[in-house]
Amino acid sequence: MRVVLSTYGSRGDVEPLAALAVKLKERGTDAVVCAPPDDDFAALLERVEVPLVPAGQAVKAMIAEVKAKQGDNVGRRLPLEELQVRARRIVATQYDAVLSAAGPGDVVVGTGLMPAACGARSAADQLGIRWVSVRFQPTTLPAPHHPPYPYPGRPLPEGVTDNAALWEYDRETMKVVFGGLFNEHRVSVGLPPVEDVREYIFTSTPWLATDPVLAPWPQPSKIDVVQTGAWILPDRRPLPEGLVEFLDAGEPPVYVGFGSMGLQQNLTEAGGMAIEAARQHGRRVVVAAGWAELGLLDDGADSFAVGEINQQALLARCAAVIHHGGAGTTTTATRAGAPQVIVPQVVDQPYFARRVAELGIGVAHDGPVPTTESLSTALKAVLTPEVAGRASEVSGQISTEGTLIAARLLGA
Repeated sequence: MRVVLSTYGSRGDVEPLAALAVKLKERGTDAVVCAPPDDDFAALLERVEVPLVPAGQAVKAMIAEVKAKQGDNVGRRLPLEELQVRARRIVATQYDAVLSAAGPGDVVVGTGLMPAACGARSAADQLGIRWVSVRFQPTTLPAPHHPPYPYPGRPLPEGVTDNAALWEYDRETMKVVFGGLFNEHRVSVGLPPVEDVREYIFTSTPWLATDPVLAPWPQPSKIDVVQTGAWILPDRRPLPEGLVEFLDAGEPPVYVGFGSMGLQQNLTEAGGMAIEAARQHGRRVVVAAGWAELGLLDDGADSFAVGEINQQALLARCAAVIHHGGAGTTTTATRAGAPQVIVPQVVDQPYFARRVAELGIGVAHDGPVPTTESLSTALKAVLTPEVAGRASEVSGQISTEGTLIAARLLGA
């Protein structure tokens, strides 16, 4: 049996699949990842010796295209028509990639953007093999405890506050936005059309690869969610010598990084803002460039810039972490026992910001646009013995068994 792990999305979508692939290999099961051919993702998978089957356009290239088209309106939602053009391509390219990687008796595990999951599911159907749908955040699965996210051209109806009603609206939205192009592709490859796109992709037993302490699945629930725990890829790379010297030269610094967030105009100056804010508290700063290309404010000895790094090792040596609230970074910071300041941008990030605040291990920034003053206020709130103690306590509660549980469920 081979397990084909499929996604189209950011680093937060690719790295958990790499983690599961490594665990599967350890247990004697072949695994490959079908993902966008970004250099970052290729390097990650090469490092852990997991084959990459390139699927579609590199995400960074797509972001560059969107930026060029949007001009001064960077960050706004794509028009529905343009979204569907891109979605149609993703369905086809993901289908081709998964079909080329899988065979009889294999299993397809799919996540990422809905069009990618649609293409991967059709490939599994074409081969008559098992399909598993997985999400890395609970808020994208239907539940009465939270509302769905709106789609371009399909805003949530005004005045409706009942989540059950909103999720029924979301079911129809999935049909309107993705149903036509999904079924158009299915018919073109000889497969029958599907009526309920969302249920067909998610299934009645979707997997949720989040930690039950940090991101629990709410009950009661109408769907039988299988929560495995987070899929964490162990990182044993040593930190660069220069960074180690910087860390050893003073008190633990503040880390700032926004991962794969690349469209948000309001993040371009966040590195400098964080440095200024940290200086108000006598703290040094490590700035991670990421896709937002954050940089240093000046050549002061109290700040240090990094690129691709062992985040697990670095965050364990930081006094606080300022980030966007992606599932992966939030889990890593929580495991590291580092107090967090989350500046949420999109989708599930407000949820993780809220969870960090509820757990007492950090604060949720008010809105997606940081300033020096707002970051300084947030740092004042988390740079306390109480928050540090609570973060250390919760860090010991985060499970590292998620990939093992998933591998066993797959029969490995």
